[in-house]
Amino acid sequence: MFSNHFIKIRSFILFALSFLSVDTFAQKDTSSKITFCAYGELYYSYDFSEPANHEKSSFLYNHKRHNEINANLLMLKAAYNDKKYRANLALMYGNFPQYNMTAEPSWARNIYEANIGVRLSEKQKIWIDAGIMPSHIGFESAISADCWTLTRSLLAENSPYYEAGIKLSYASKRDKWNFSLLYLNGWQRIQKPDFIQRPSFGMQATYKPNNKFMFNYSNFIGTDKPDSMNAFRHFHNLYLQYEPFEKFGIIAGFDIGSEKINKTKNGIWYSPVLILRHQIKDKFRVAIRGEYYHDQEQIIIFTGIPAGFRTYGVSSNFDVDLSKHIQLRVEGKMLQSRDKIFPNNMSNNYSLTTNMTIKL
Repeated sequence: MFSNHFIKIRSFILFALSFLSVDTFAQKDTSSKITFCAYGELYYSYDFSEPANHEKSSFLYNHKRHNEINANLLMLKAAYNDKKYRANLALMYGNFPQYNMTAEPSWARNIYEANIGVRLSEKQKIWIDAGIMPSHIGFESAISADCWTLTRSLLAENSPYYEAGIKLSYASKRDKWNFSLLYLNGWQRIQKPDFIQRPSFGMQATYKPNNKFMFNYSNFIGTDKPDSMNAFRHFHNLYLQYEPFEKFGIIAGFDIGSEKINKTKNGIWYSPVLILRHQIKDKFRVAIRGEYYHDQEQIIIFTGIPAGFRTYGVSSNFDVDLSKHIQLRVEGKMLQSRDKIFPNNMSNNYSLTTNMTIKL
């Protein structure tokens, strides 16, 4: 099993290195409309709960494997951009699609992105895009190198990473305001499940007056349950990113959602998160994260106990940029629950994760 993983990882890295020469050439040719990029993330994580099957808790989807060297995400992407049209195709392999895409048909499980877009106005930045796209919700993605922390927050792990549908978007001339309206197949769905005919919708509004401050509001209005259950879901995500000084930044986020759980009652889940990041020198950074996730009715995270999921988390990571393309990271994380919901019947969970990212 490990040898098969190693062969696939080695093949990906060799293929990615060939993309570097293509990308370098494209940078020199300013008229090129097609660009290529590659991303690889290898990691080792030790969960002190020591799960016997080497799998961390069910509500985690990134850096999932305990006590083994593995690939979280390996990705190749091609993009086309001009004034009127754009398109993206990205294929992926690793633990992230292995654990996060299990509800999708086999043909879709290795697609990170596949979409096309058309500009509707020559004077205004109005676009319509259709296909498989990264989620419009949240400030984190599966690409660790783009995130302030090595692992994803509980908030991100349990809201959509991707979506399929149609998006109508508008951006002001200086990108101070961005608005999007979406028609979706569902809550993190590429293929709509059986017994769901009702549509789902989304909206996003971003305000960025300068390079130091950004505020974002996103929502989801729809369902993830069969139509017969009449389980209407509405979900709201807010976050702000503020970097008052050149080497210091803050991200504060909050998720809240509601869904019908029986004929007379709606259940609510919510999650606040706060991240502080400081750049020590040009190539060194540290970040600290505090978070809480409350889902007593087990709408998103199932525990099988009456108290549901109520968990605090604290993590700290240290990053080193070895070069423009390679980064090393290490993170210690603690999760504390009111109940024994972690492997080996424990109420707390400690883990140490290291990874290397290659971004070409």
